[in-house]
Amino acid sequence: MGNSSSKADNVVGSESPDSPEAILREMAKSHSTANISPSITCSSASSGINLKSESKLSRSASGADVTEKYLTQLVPVEKLAVILKEKSVKLGVNGIASDVFVTQVFPHYADLGKRLFTFLHLNSRATTTYLGTMAFRQQCERFLGIMDDAKVLECYIKMYAQEDNPDFIDKEGVTRLLHICYTIAMQHSGNGFVCSEINRTFSSVTKSIFFSQDSMSLGYVCRWFEQNLMRLVLLIHKYCVHTLSTAYRGLEQGPPPCGIELQTPVLEQRNPFTEKSPSGNVVDASSSLMPLSQAWLLAGALPPSYSRPQQVTSPNSSKASAAQIFKEKLSMMPSHWTLLYNSNEHGLGANRFLHHVLGYRGPTLILIHAENDQTYLVAAPGEWKETHLYVGGDGSCIMQLLPKFVILERKPNILYLNTCVRGYPKGLRAGSDPRKPIISIDEHFEKIDIKGIAHVLLSIEARKKNEKII
Repeated sequence: MGNSSSKADNVVGSESPDSPEAILREMAKSHSTANISPSITCSSASSGINLKSESKLSRSASGADVTEKYLTQLVPVEKLAVILKEKSVKLGVNGIASDVFVTQVFPHYADLGKRLFTFLHLNSRATTTYLGTMAFRQQCERFLGIMDDAKVLECYIKMYAQEDNPDFIDKEGVTRLLHICYTIAMQHSGNGFVCSEINRTFSSVTKSIFFSQDSMSLGYVCRWFEQNLMRLVLLIHKYCVHTLSTAYRGLEQGPPPCGIELQTPVLEQRNPFTEKSPSGNVVDASSSLMPLSQAWLLAGALPPSYSRPQQVTSPNSSKASAAQIFKEKLSMMPSHWTLLYNSNEHGLGANRFLHHVLGYRGPTLILIHAENDQTYLVAAPGEWKETHLYVGGDGSCIMQLLPKFVILERKPNILYLNTCVRGYPKGLRAGSDPRKPIISIDEHFEKIDIKGIAHVLLSIEARKKNEKII
């Protein structure tokens, strides 16, 4: 998994000095400067960042770190701290109270706000119930300055750990983390649709992580997410960085009635999970083999090429605004996946599958539904071809989606489709071992073997990337 600090996103002519991307780059620069010479003092009026050397001897009761360390002061965080303290003082608190932080900064995500404040409070080791202004600034700046993806993931897993046993996390904690990731992704992608299968989707993840255990260590869960669903948690971190960096502007002008306004025309479209049958009748998304929550989960597990949105362009100019670009990066929801083939509508058979799938050159998702409520996915990064050879690029992947979410294999040259070349096995196969493929469907698309065990094949669905804006 790549390090988020390896490349900075370039936003030409649209990035404000206190945007999340600009702040993170300035934090990286200031950290590097501080490591070279902690006594250097500099300021930048254009970016609103001051780097000062402070040397003190102890830690205050309200959590301010006054040991000999540099203090990076970000103007957005400093302004936010001043505003929150003013509101807390009115409640008789000489600092920043948890309730004020939650209601003012995260009014629509109270649970996330409480957990973030608790995380900042614990890291400051404050003995008071509130955070002092300096301690709040220090912890926010350190939080914003986290550049390593693995460290980001660790922070959020810790936020959702058990209260009485902070070294472990249970199923409820993981479910709450998944729920906030899903909620933020949906509400900021233009696809705020309720999914009736959401509990089932979350359950497939917790079954994969916990097996028959009630809780697991934070280290184990961090490694599981890092290997399977890293991008989901990185998405929520982008939102928190954006919120902490821009909340002061809304508070200076009064409480925002609807939170942060983020408009992205490319994602403001009809529900992509409502399809039309060949007869023209509308087919509800609930009848699909890929519910909305499951599609969201796949967007976090598969490479970005399967779900990357189109370039966002402003309707009034040739360049996208900073808010539009941020929302594009925040959302990885595959709103542009459309139906190529559905055996329930087009008929189950090799000829019907080949007719609808062959010839499409982009990434495709093949969903296979078998007996006993089992659903598998074969992800192809490029065009399907009839050949006696195993094909597939770096993004080729085989997964079990239900009843457990498991990545079975992820490597090139694991896809096979042959119905006409004599002398070679016929049918659709997936797996790196030709003698023991993970999934094997016969040439008539009537039988399926999964890990060498025969199952009843119920239906198959294929989806593609739609490159057009609807």
